[in-house]
Amino acid sequence: ERLETWLQSVRFVLEKRAEKADINLNADSLVKAFSLAPDFTKPFEYLLATGNLRSKTGLGMLQDSGLCVVGDKLNFIRYLSHFRCIHRGAAFSQMRTTTVRKLLPESWGFLCPVDTPDGEPCGLMNHMTALCEIVTEMVPVADIPPLLCSLGVTPVDAAPSQPYSECYRVVLDGSMVGWVEQELAPEIAQTLRRFKITQEKRFPARAEVVLIPMTGKPSLYPGLFIFTSPCRMVRPVRNLSYGRNEWIGTLEQIFMNVATLESEVVPGVTTHQELFPHSILSVVANLIPFSDHNQSPRNMYQCQMGKQTMGFPVYNYKDRSDNKLYHLHTPQSPLVRPSMYDYYGMDSYPVGTNSIVAVISYSGYDMEDAMIVNKSSWQRGFAYGSVIKVESIDLSLKASRGGDNLVFGIRPGDPNVGEKLDADGLPFVGSILQPGDPFYSCMNLNTGETFTVYYPSKEVGIVDNVRLCSNDRGTGKFKKACITVRVPRNPTIGDKFASRHGQKGILSRLWPVEDMPFTENGMVPDILFNPHGFPSRMTIGMLIESMAGKSAALHGVSYDATPFTFTEKKSALKYFGETLASAGYNFFGTEKMYSGISGVELEAEIFVGVVYYQRLRHMVSDKFQVRTTGPRDAVTNQPVKGRNVEGGIRFGEMERDALLAHGTSFLLQDRLFNCSDGSVACVCTSCGSMTSPVLEKLSHASVTSSRRYSCSICGEVDAIEVVPVPHVFRYFVAELAAMNIKTKLKVE
Repeated sequence: ERLETWLQSVRFVLEKRAEKADINLNADSLVKAFSLAPDFTKPFEYLLATGNLRSKTGLGMLQDSGLCVVGDKLNFIRYLSHFRCIHRGAAFSQMRTTTVRKLLPESWGFLCPVDTPDGEPCGLMNHMTALCEIVTEMVPVADIPPLLCSLGVTPVDAAPSQPYSECYRVVLDGSMVGWVEQELAPEIAQTLRRFKITQEKRFPARAEVVLIPMTGKPSLYPGLFIFTSPCRMVRPVRNLSYGRNEWIGTLEQIFMNVATLESEVVPGVTTHQELFPHSILSVVANLIPFSDHNQSPRNMYQCQMGKQTMGFPVYNYKDRSDNKLYHLHTPQSPLVRPSMYDYYGMDSYPVGTNSIVAVISYSGYDMEDAMIVNKSSWQRGFAYGSVIKVESIDLSLKASRGGDNLVFGIRPGDPNVGEKLDADGLPFVGSILQPGDPFYSCMNLNTGETFTVYYPSKEVGIVDNVRLCSNDRGTGKFKKACITVRVPRNPTIGDKFASRHGQKGILSRLWPVEDMPFTENGMVPDILFNPHGFPSRMTIGMLIESMAGKSAALHGVSYDATPFTFTEKKSALKYFGETLASAGYNFFGTEKMYSGISGVELEAEIFVGVVYYQRLRHMVSDKFQVRTTGPRDAVTNQPVKGRNVEGGIRFGEMERDALLAHGTSFLLQDRLFNCSDGSVACVCTSCGSMTSPVLEKLSHASVTSSRRYSCSICGEVDAIEVVPVPHVFRYFVAELAAMNIKTKLKVE
């Protein structure tokens, strides 16, 4: 569509020039016409930058925005899952029915049943399974109709040997190519399948061969359908007849008998088998250890949280200009991991730490999903991290200050800048920026005027890198600078952590090591996890991981935690219990512990093990909101809202009810009046008007203390009373007066 528009504009340019003078259509005149036509690449850049489609026809799309997402490098898991994500579209999210969100049985093996967000986009935003692929190549199909005819298909213009009602139509990519008799059809389908696997007769490997049988009951339209077009989902399964892998499609799968496990194969009935049982899970869901032992919503939560962990998103921090990158300083490789973890090479991009976890209710600081962390572990670097922010400054955009003449630099001997900035007006690499320090400085070459911009953040930052940028070709002036600032973010009270089983919690207390409970051999846990987190959530996978991790640490191996490896008969508890017992520990993973406060042995045995914990990107430093005084709204004089503008938190209607219910109603005076928009107004007691009292004109001799108000309606002077009212009420009365509505106040 864009090419057509562009060609039309080129034609328009040529016609315009032909009107003025005779031109020869040669290479030079065409190139000149091309340069005069509007830019062809701009619309594509716009589409990629904003995700909005500008098109006259709409191109048959159901939506014209949100067609492009940013591939976040928050961590490697999130980056991977961006490329496996499928969204039904904005049109479906407005539907009032839940039908579009349901998980249908025919999506088995193509869409992950676990990896979908909870809440608004649930079921609309899905992820492809780890093995599912989209067909992208176009294959030549000219050889297929002759091949079908050689197998016994009657061409579409000839009559088959049996009546049409007893024949299947043969359809290739939506166009009918012939007829085939009912008895012959299964044999032809089988032969085509053989060609597909063995690549005989150049039959495409990712073609889909579907025989929809005649059943005599209402069903899909019967026929032999062959699909070779791109944009179809395919996945590999094992063909038992040939002992080789075969790509199958979505419609094809419905009419097949595919076994999951070896034990489910029925000879003569089952034709195919899954490559492995966890092939129905997506990339992110495959990283959950023992996910078959967890309640399913917990696996969904972990699929969300796995994408929010602090880890190693990239290695080339120095060369990148992402707005924000999270970086974990001391990550570890998990002791217990599924096979897909190594398949994707996740050890190159680790996201967490192995920590000793004791399941114990200790103090009261671990209520409602909070967790206590050993202060000594914290001091040794447990989950230390930093945020890397990039500030990009473009001087050409500051046109108000003389955009063309601006350059980075400082006036020599400028006292404001001191030792903080280099001679080029940019900060030194490695310098520590305190809030309010000079950040960079630029000067106007014409006037010699300098402008200093100060470090805006409220946190201390370290300058990691400073880069001067030109344009893409390297021919422009150095008008742009990128300053990379590293903000250290070590765990603090209120930061969010999670295990790999959807068990999220916040750090509620850094507990001194001398007061922590300890085991018989003197080991102190890193994390105390509240036992009330297990019964209702049923994350048994976490308990198994704890035992497996403990056993792995004792035996010096890493255990396979791939789902569906353990069964009722061959239980995980038994297996890991025996490995623990062989190392001299309790079969059930419990240990005797001693109170860190009294030193007395605790009556109950405490479950202790090693669990891989992730630090999530939700940190209290990014969320806390506090205000003493600050900006107010110009019209209502009430505090503004919003954390970025130092606004307040609204004390709303329901909070007001809570104060009344507590019997502390005078607190409302403070919240809703003194701390908001308290003011005083003059009211005339005789006519009850708030808008009529005006200040009397004073003679020059008098002092300001003798200011007198009089009512402009009834002329009274003594009837004016000063009453405290919210400023917004005065504004409301003025608005009503503008609409010709009189407001009377009874002042007693």
